[in-house]
Amino acid sequence: MGLNVNTLLNEQLSNIASRDIITLEADKPVSIAIKAMKDRDARSALIIHDNEAVGIVTKTDILFKVIAQNRDPNKVKLREIMSSPVIMLPASAKVSDALDIMNKHVIRQVFVGSSTAIVGMVSREELFEMIHKASINTSEDALSGAPVCIINPKASVLVKDVNKQLQCPYCESSFTYKDELSRHIDRLHMGSGALEGDLRRIFE
Repeated sequence: MGLNVNTLLNEQLSNIASRDIITLEADKPVSIAIKAMKDRDARSALIIHDNEAVGIVTKTDILFKVIAQNRDPNKVKLREIMSSPVIMLPASAKVSDALDIMNKHVIRQVFVGSSTAIVGMVSREELFEMIHKASINTSEDALSGAPVCIINPKASVLVKDVNKQLQCPYCESSFTYKDELSRHIDRLHMGSGALEGDLRRIFE
C-alpha cells in the first residue's frame, strides 16, 4: 500500500530529496553548465563558491540572460546569471513546507540541507507527481473500505493544480490556462524563431 496524501505531506524532505545535483563553481563559464545539464538531463545547477552554495542557474536563466541577449556562453560566468540566495530548507522539513515556500517565492525547486551541507533537492514537478499518485492511493483505500485520514484541504488544491500545470515547450515556464500559455509563446518565442532554434541547438 502506497502513501496517502496526508502521509506524503508530512514526509520529511530528507527521505524523498534527489541526491543527483549538478554543482559548479561560480566562476565557471555558462557553457559548462549547458553541457552538464544536457549530459545529465537536468534543468538546473547549484552554484558554489568556497564550498558554499551561493546561487542557482536554470535553463530558463541561460535562455533569457545569455542566449536571448546574444551573449557568448563561453565568456559569461555563472555568477553573472545565477539567482541568489539559494532557497534552503532543513532536512527535517516536511513536503508541505517545501510546497509552501515554493508558492511564496514563486520557485520550482528547493534545496535541502544547509549552504555548506546539501542533502538533496526537491522540485515542484516531482512533488506534484507524488501527490497525484498518493491521491490515487487514498481513493483506492477508501473504495476498499480501509481506514483513511481526511484529506488535508491543501492537498486537494495541490492535486487539482497538477492537472492545470501547462509548460512552455521553449522555456518550461508554467501556466494555469491554455490562453495564458498561448499569449506567452506569441509574445516571447514567435516571430524570428531565434529562441526556439537556440534552445534546441544547445540543449538537445
